[in-house]
This record gives sequence, C-alpha cells and structure tokens, in this order.
Amino acid sequence: MPPAPGVYTFHGESPLPLYIGKSVNIRGRVLDHIRTPDEARLLSLTRRFSFVRTAGDIGAQLLEAQQVKLQQPLFNKRLRRNKWLCTITLQAGELCITDVHDAGDTASFGLYPSRFAAVEALREIADTHLLCYSRLGIEKLPAGRTCFRHALKRCAGVCCGAEPEDDHRQRLLAALIDRHVHAWPYPGAVGIVEKSDELQQIHVVRNWHYLGTADTLAKARKLDQPSASFDRDCYRILVRPLITGAAEIREL
Repeated sequence: MPPAPGVYTFHGESPLPLYIGKSVNIRGRVLDHIRTPDEARLLSLTRRFSFVRTAGDIGAQLLEAQQVKLQQPLFNKRLRRNKWLCTITLQAGELCITDVHDAGDTASFGLYPSRFAAVEALREIADTHLLCYSRLGIEKLPAGRTCFRHALKRCAGVCCGAEPEDDHRQRLLAALIDRHVHAWPYPGAVGIVEKSDELQQIHVVRNWHYLGTADTLAKARKLDQPSASFDRDCYRILVRPLITGAAEIREL
C-alpha cells in the first residue's frame, strides 16, 4: 500500500467488506489499524486489504462516503445511510421545520435527522439566548398570555412586550447564523480538480451531491446527470473548500 491519499478496504470471507476508510496516507493509516488493540475483532476477521488511489484528500473523502453507503460495511458506524433530513427555515418571517430536498434556500439553518431533533436544537438555542418558546413554535401560548419562562427570566419577554419583536428576530438570526446551510453556489454541476505528481482527478458535484470522478474534463461532463437528494456528508466535505475558494473549480 502506498503512503498516498486514497480509500482502503478490509475484506473478510463475505463478499461484503468489513470496513472502508480513507486517508492521505493509506499505508500509514492501515498500519495504525493493525497496531490498535481495540480493533482486534476487525483484524481477526480480515483476510485481505484493497485500496483505490486518489489525487487528494477531497477525492478520498467523497469516495469513502459513497462506497460506505453503497456497500454497507459491517464495522462502519458513520456514513452508512444518507438519512432523510430536516432543516429550520424562515418563510415570510416565520420559523418552520421542513424536509431537505436541496440546500437551495438561503434562509435554512442546520441539518437534522428528524423533526424532533430540529425542535430540540431550537429549544437549546432558546435556552441559551433567552428566546421565547412560543415565538419559535415550540409551545402554543393563548393570546394575551405571557410565557412561564419569562417569569423565570429565561425569556427576554417578547411575548409580553418587554422586548420588541424586531430585537427578538435579530437575536434569533444571530443565534442561527452558525448553522446556516449554504445554497449551491453554481448554476449546474462543477468539477473539483485535484492533482498529485502522477495523478489528476476531476470530482463532479451538483447540488452538493457527488456524481463521480473522471480524469479529463470531457469525461467529467458526461457525469453531469440529474442529481439525487441532498447529501449531508457530501455537503460537510465540500462546503468549506467550495465557499472559501480553496478548491480548484471547473464549471461543467
């Protein structure tokens, strides 16, 4: 195995893999597995290794996430399913919890595995920033009533006029900003170019969904097919390099 970026696989007796991982140094990472006592069970079932080279870390992360979902290895506990997700959105000034199909809404915040998880996130935000449960849709409050949390000084009082609605809205937006889900910043698919001394790869992505990898732009353009639903893992891998301009991009 080379001391280079890529994805490696532990194989046992079954046709399905035992474990799929990625590293910028395949050889070093596999040796780490072998030297780790806590991985004795995985190693006892392993009969052979295989690997796929990539030109860089982005390609390794994208390929790992894709292959774990496709092959469902026994020992991979994360990346195994592209779960149906919820997000918190602002629609006409109202807070809503909606299903995620695309990250195309510039006013959406956070990615959650269920509506319950989204509500719990809102509850945590409210508790931290003295926001009103009723204004966030967490609790229903009869007209003209002040919420109980205000009496406990856990709500700044938008529900009783002690805080202006505008101030409450601005504090909510400030609290949500770190959870902002970026809209896809291109009109269509793009190729993310990675190069090593002997290898060039173009990773094709559309609407935060990984479509595949090619070694030329001509081949990459043929991968520009309609994308599937929003992929949280792909988003997390790519949002920083794409938004900050750290990656080399070719529009397709």
